[in-house]
Amino acid sequence: MSRIELVNASCADLEVDAVVNAANKYLRAGGGICGVIFQAAGPLELIDACRKQSTPLNDGDAVITPSFNMTNCKAIIHAVGPDFRVTPDAFDALCDAYYNSLVVLKDNGYHSIAFPLISAGIFSGDLDEPAAESARQCLRAYDRFNADFPDADVDVKLCAFTTREMAEALRIIN
Repeated sequence: MSRIELVNASCADLEVDAVVNAANKYLRAGGGICGVIFQAAGPLELIDACRKQSTPLNDGDAVITPSFNMTNCKAIIHAVGPDFRVTPDAFDALCDAYYNSLVVLKDNGYHSIAFPLISAGIFSGDLDEPAAESARQCLRAYDRFNADFPDADVDVKLCAFTTREMAEALRIIN
């Protein structure tokens, strides 16, 4: 039986099979949670693994790499969320980033995953409540995944890092 839970934490700190990196289409180290994950995994190792992926990825794509020095997880799933500053109506691509991450998780035999609020930071553009929108698309992807793979057993932790993000996302998750 699959489950989803909203937690006030960094996804990089949780004990799960896979941590999700809110990635850019070239899988380059960045700021925010992306920078935290690269540092925790070991930047040189993760940069090398990301260079071996076929890039640029499209918005909504997800790929997997080892977790290297991250002892709290077995793998890193890199999900490319849309940049709402460039594509202000890319809600389907945001949903796809969550959905495709869940498919990658399942296809690699894993069952637990920790997501950041994808595209809720610098990529949020002019969204009024980016954490709420990201949570909405995560729930949409979770429901679609469960409909498509009813026998899959996944434990999803959606992570709101700040108290503002948590308050926004709670309105959607509850």
